[in-house]
Amino acid sequence: MIWQQAYNPMGNMFLSTLCASIPVIVMLVGLGFLHMKAHIAAGLGLLFAILIAVLVFGMPLELATKSAILGGLTGLLPIGWIVLNIIFLYQLTEQNGSFKILQDSIAGITEDRRLQLLLIAFAFGAFFEGAAGFGTPVAVTAAILIGLGFSPLAASGLSLIANTAPVAYGALGTPIITMAKVHGYDLMALSGMVGRQLPFFSFLVPFWLIWAFAGRKAMMQIWPAILVTGLSFALSQFYVSNYMGPELVDVIAALVSMVCLVLFLKVWSPKQIWRSTSLKNHKETLVSEDGLKAPTVHSRSEVIRAWMPWIILTVFVFIWGLPSVKAYFNGIYAPKFPIDGLHNMIEKVAPAVVSPTKEAAIYVFGLLSATGTGILLAAIVGGLLMKYNPIKLVTSYFKTIWDVRLSLLTIVLMLGLGTVTRYSGLDTTLGLAFATTGVLYPFFGTLMGWLGVALTGSDTASNVLFGGMQRVAADQLGLSPNLMGAANSSGGVMGKMIDAQSIVVASTATRWYGHEGDILRYVFFHSIALACLVGIFVTLQAYIYPFTLMVIK
Repeated sequence: MIWQQAYNPMGNMFLSTLCASIPVIVMLVGLGFLHMKAHIAAGLGLLFAILIAVLVFGMPLELATKSAILGGLTGLLPIGWIVLNIIFLYQLTEQNGSFKILQDSIAGITEDRRLQLLLIAFAFGAFFEGAAGFGTPVAVTAAILIGLGFSPLAASGLSLIANTAPVAYGALGTPIITMAKVHGYDLMALSGMVGRQLPFFSFLVPFWLIWAFAGRKAMMQIWPAILVTGLSFALSQFYVSNYMGPELVDVIAALVSMVCLVLFLKVWSPKQIWRSTSLKNHKETLVSEDGLKAPTVHSRSEVIRAWMPWIILTVFVFIWGLPSVKAYFNGIYAPKFPIDGLHNMIEKVAPAVVSPTKEAAIYVFGLLSATGTGILLAAIVGGLLMKYNPIKLVTSYFKTIWDVRLSLLTIVLMLGLGTVTRYSGLDTTLGLAFATTGVLYPFFGTLMGWLGVALTGSDTASNVLFGGMQRVAADQLGLSPNLMGAANSSGGVMGKMIDAQSIVVASTATRWYGHEGDILRYVFFHSIALACLVGIFVTLQAYIYPFTLMVIK
């Protein structure tokens, strides 16, 4: 029998919402305040999600269990597959000494840690977000920053903060394209609306990033470089999203921003070089001494060899992100496994959707087209060019699997939690609570997107989850559906830094295992503050500056 979701099982929306929030609260409290290991906190959250879904929301136990299994499989591929292979590449470059040369070459552009952050965490990270998404930018930039000598909390937290504004156009525009396709939005109108919201924050985030790292005074010392970085990215993001479409927004904006910053640093440098690698006003002892030493000057050939694995990675990731390449690989091998007893056995109903809609539950084993496969091939090619023999590559790979085993388990459990909340309707109950806010809906509707990404770890998933609800609520309140659809994606990007899988990716990339709670506590304020600013901006668009809603031709 088909089971229909119930969004107010307690007969009282407040009590139903409170029950729906319990699994997330259990996980966040366990991780952030009780200092539990990430896999234990995630496991408890998943257990409570199943209990609430079954005992309160009436979901059959079999459906809840199979939802968790589907989520766990998704956690392994594509998310865990990316983490495993990027750490494999990083360890290869570290073992043969080429990563140290890469560090020195970056320091050769600028020894100032604030400027290194702009170049690596913001601009370089945005490129990987645009090309691949799904945890790749945080994994890459956090690994590079820890290698440059940044403290683990700084490398993890700042990579997460930087990976915000580009997320809506990540993986070649996947979140925007998916929302338009699933919920019937006009693709260019939606892309353009997001492109009239996020550029303001693309301009703001570099300032915010340096303020979070070094404080207001240190931020003001390099404001010209921050201005060049943020403005070049924001203007490119606005133009491409409004006139070209969502696919290459991040890739073009990131390349423009990197080039502008590097060229600017050839004619400008700060009066005072900032060499500290720890967060200002944070007690941190785990700082790499290597990162504090003056960089060694290397020959051009040595620098090229050091950058070679990462250039190969960039090329492979970009190629694997192209829709035509994904379609080609999926045509060769991408078996689909409908989850028997779950596929089309759950029905989403009003007011979440206009008409009853069955929830598909198909696991696609797209191993060839997965971004992680491109990263693995890049690591193998790079390893062979670094003179590793095949036996050493294999042994190093198995060592990497052992090193990240608990992180992979955590990702599996967290994706299981997110999938259970989705199929049981818990997340929809939370979303409907935001939808009752009336005139304040532009603000709280934006926070709905933030909540969706915080729960699912994906702006794409949040858009699928709440995109239809945003459209229905906007029509009922006389608001622009495109505005609220865009707000869901724009607000969602600020939830990316606190979603559990991103935090685990960051802790794994920096090899700061067991400190996920420290990272969460650090980034949480930044996440909610930036999300509220997006909500205020969307509210101004809705009521004060309605001309921003016009389609640009």
